[in-house]
Parts: sequence; C-alpha cells; structure tokens
Amino acid sequence: MTIHRLIEIMAALRTPETGCPWDLEQTSRSIAPYAIEEAYEVVDAIERGDLLDLKDELGDLLLQVVFHARMAEEAGHFVFDDVVAAICEKLTRRHPHVFAQSRAEDSAAVAIQWEAIKASEKAARAARRPDPAPPSLLDGVPTPLPGLTRAVKLQEKAGRVGFDWADARLVLEKIREETAEVEAELSAPGAKASPELEDEIGDLLFAMANLARHAKVDPEQALRRANAKFERRFRHIERRLAESDRTPQDATLAEMETLWVEAKGLERGAASS
Repeated sequence: MTIHRLIEIMAALRTPETGCPWDLEQTSRSIAPYAIEEAYEVVDAIERGDLLDLKDELGDLLLQVVFHARMAEEAGHFVFDDVVAAICEKLTRRHPHVFAQSRAEDSAAVAIQWEAIKASEKAARAARRPDPAPPSLLDGVPTPLPGLTRAVKLQEKAGRVGFDWADARLVLEKIREETAEVEAELSAPGAKASPELEDEIGDLLFAMANLARHAKVDPEQALRRANAKFERRFRHIERRLAESDRTPQDATLAEMETLWVEAKGLERGAASS
C-alpha cells in the first residue's frame, strides 16, 4: 500500500454523485479544526508510549494533508505532489550543511542558520505580496496555535532583540504583580466574568508561559501533565467512594480532600519504591 492509494481513495470520496455526501460538503475551512485535533492525538499517543495508536494517529493526520490537497486540486491551485515538492525543497534549502557546502558544527549553529534562512524566505514572500504590511519581528507565529505555545513563541521572538527578562526570578516578580492585579479585580464590584478580570487573568497566564520558557519547560506539556495528574487523583476519589456505593455527589468536600491527599501519598510511595 502506498500514498498513491490514499490519494485515490480521497479522490473517490470527493467524486460528485458517487462519493461520500459528508466529504463532498467539506471545505478547507470546515475541516481545519480536525487537523489540530489529529495533531493533538499524535502527541497524546507519543506521550503514552503507545506505538500502535501512534501509527493510527499519524495516518489520521496524513489524511488531513491529503484531504486539503485534494480540495486545492479541485480548485486548480495545487496537487499533493506540489505539497511534497515544496517541503522537499524547503528541507534541502534549510539544511545547506547537509545538501550544500555550508557547515554547522553543532545543533546551536544549525538553529541560527535555520532562522536566518527562514527570515530570508519570509522577506521574499512579503515582497511578492501587493501592498505588503510593514514587517514585524513577531511575524510568522500562527494565530491558531494553543495560547500558551503562541505566548512562548512571541516571547522568544521578542527576546532575540533583548526585549526579555534577564533572569527567571524576575519573571516570578512579574507573576506576583499580575496575581495581585487579579486579586484586585476579584475584589471589585461586579468582577465576575468582567472584561477587566479576563484581561488580568490573561496577563497572569502570559507571565506563567514566560516563566516556563525561562525554566526551559514546555508550558503545554507541563499543563498536560498536570491535567493527567488531576484526572488520576480524581479517579482515585471516585474509586474509593464507589467502595461504599457512593459517588462524589454524595461526599463532602472534606471527604474528597482526604481521598485526594491519599492519592498523592500513594503516588509518592510508588515513585520512591
């Protein structure tokens, strides 16, 4: 089985009258959220170490590429082979230390070279556009990225020209400042769900992303780990309550807190054994 078979199947699904009604109704805009969802499922399979799931999820992600390419072909813009050619050309162009005479001694040198080539490519694309907008150092950070990831990428770009904290401890001071501002908004009359409160919480999250960046921690991965920890401990609460034919709705907060602490203790004991 090759990629050509997948392309044939996609073409059949999109063939008027004989194809799939659902697939025929779709546009690149309507299926865009699925690409994000499938990418997350790939990451989830990797983090769980489930290689069978990873194989399936990579296939689902590849389907999104083929789907978008098919619709572009129908509209006369490009075909799947053009997508492949474009990424092959880009990889060759951005690795002159492999495919040309340039040299890069280590991964840090590769990263610097990569960014310089990307900047040149962006300048060339901007020059081709009619009435191009003034360039910005922050160009190229996709808006649909998860908020924490996009915050880090914006901070990284600004940091390259020195607009950054010199030390992670200074970011902690900023977090304390933002926390105080959130507290002040919460104390204000009618603060619940107010635009001002939303702004202050946004500033706090942005500062937290900055702290993660300075600490060399991926904030999205850190939050996913925290989510998994919460889920694991809450499921422990449910299991323990079920032993006496009860549910969380039947328990008091104090009882659930006791079981939460119990779950934490079990995890620590397992980690030390």
